[in-house]
Amino acid sequence: MKNSLANHVMQKISEVKELYFRLILLVGPSGCGKTKLLQELSTLTSAPLINVNLELSRVLLDLSERQRVLQLARILSKIVAEQAPRRCSTDVGSDLVLLDNIEILFDRHLKQDPLRLLQGLSRNKTIIATWNGNIKDGHFIYAEAGHPEYRRYPACDFLSVSMDVAR
Repeated sequence: MKNSLANHVMQKISEVKELYFRLILLVGPSGCGKTKLLQELSTLTSAPLINVNLELSRVLLDLSERQRVLQLARILSKIVAEQAPRRCSTDVGSDLVLLDNIEILFDRHLKQDPLRLLQGLSRNKTIIATWNGNIKDGHFIYAEAGHPEYRRYPACDFLSVSMDVAR
């Protein structure tokens, strides 16, 4: 079953190259297999798999709260660029970057729009990111309504893969 899901995502990689934002979100609750799928895709494509929480927190620790807010987008872009050097354009994973554990982007103290950050990254590279949440009524939901990190976005301008298929 997981192999067919990996194949499905590989097809989406071809499709997303035609879009303005080359972003694919793997949508599902914690523990549904998103990380395992990203690991499999990394093996198949040689694309870098970045733990966003870990990499960002390493850099943000040395900054003040204001500096974190102002520099987060630049820092994230730099992390992606450093871990994803340009490779031969014939390679399937040549401009592909896999992002896991993106929860830090939703931290209300950082005052960021997580989807906009991912979309910005996806202008220069194909991005596949995990999204802990669900799709409901044509919207991507992160957290529960009333939670400080709650976000609701219309499902447009990028592709998604629901992890419900994997169950």
